[in-house]
Amino acid sequence: MSARRILFVTHAYPRHAGDGAGSFLHRLALGLQAGGLTVRVLAPSGPKLPPAESLDGVEIRRFRYAPAGMESLAYTGTMAEQVLGSLSGKGALLGMLTAGTMAVRRMIDEFAPDVVHAHWWFPGGLLALGADRDVPLVTTMHGSDVRLARKVKLVHPLFRRVMARSAAVTAVSSWLAGEARAMAPKTAITVAPMPVDTQLFSAEATPRIPGRFLFVGRLNAQKGVRDLLEALSWAPADITLDIVGEGEDEVALKARARELGLDARITWHGAVARDALPAMYRRSQSVVMPSQHEGLGLVAVEAQLSRTPVIAYRSGGLPDVVDPQWGGRLVPAGDVRALADAMAAMHASAGAVGGWGASARSVMLDRFAPGVVAQGYRALYDRAVAARD
Repeated sequence: MSARRILFVTHAYPRHAGDGAGSFLHRLALGLQAGGLTVRVLAPSGPKLPPAESLDGVEIRRFRYAPAGMESLAYTGTMAEQVLGSLSGKGALLGMLTAGTMAVRRMIDEFAPDVVHAHWWFPGGLLALGADRDVPLVTTMHGSDVRLARKVKLVHPLFRRVMARSAAVTAVSSWLAGEARAMAPKTAITVAPMPVDTQLFSAEATPRIPGRFLFVGRLNAQKGVRDLLEALSWAPADITLDIVGEGEDEVALKARARELGLDARITWHGAVARDALPAMYRRSQSVVMPSQHEGLGLVAVEAQLSRTPVIAYRSGGLPDVVDPQWGGRLVPAGDVRALADAMAAMHASAGAVGGWGASARSVMLDRFAPGVVAQGYRALYDRAVAARD
């Protein structure tokens, strides 16, 4: 049997080496190709992006969906805001759905994949559904797509159609799988996470800064930074905080930090290069994730691969990856005092952080190493093809 050919359909994929947009998909593609499969990626165009290129041996094709300068829906994580906030955004989405469906048809005819793997049921799964080609479809839900479906009931019929058309459906966490099953009870959903860069996020020895805690993520309501500021104001005064990220709430959050008298205890780093993150994880006593409805929590995985324990809200997919058995601490979502108490307890247990971190890294390697994840998806593709045959 010849090597399987897999077509990824996605709205997020690295535009260049080091780009974080959909970087986990690139790791999956590389893992699959290392195992003998051939992967091609179909994604929307964007500013200054060529229609075709190769990244580390993975072939990428991009489709135009709007005039130059207006193709801004993909790669930035702001698609929903653009579509809901403006007529031009709605027009761009219509163009993406129309042009994307035709692009999937052309790519199936040209590439002849054994499996189409749609990432995010919306828009990727919808594009594959509209293409109407007799190729097994695997659909993976990553988080934002499920939150959209839960929030906008008008899309439920489309969601169920994509689920029904899929030969296999995966979600990156058990919470996401449960949320999806609530909308499509007849759908069998496999929990299958995305791979993490286990070489970049290494166990290299780095001196920890006593009392230094870290937040990494977008500065918006869903990530819970306001709760973290309130918790810091209750936590011991020798706890300090690095905040990495940008977002729409940045100005308001900095103002709130000043109101709470926290300026001297917080360093706002803004966006940092991805290769700078591992050292920041390793020098921190703990990473704090007060997110709600997180699809999985890749930051938690990266931190624990770097041997740094995590404090998180018991929400979304975070309980899948944060566990007291390997030093993590979970507190009720929205309970700021419990979050502050967990930070204080972690600070008081500084001597145990190294041992917890080693245990956490071992667990993360077993679950998120690219080769492990790719092997699981290869088996899933085989089952999808066998079910059609």
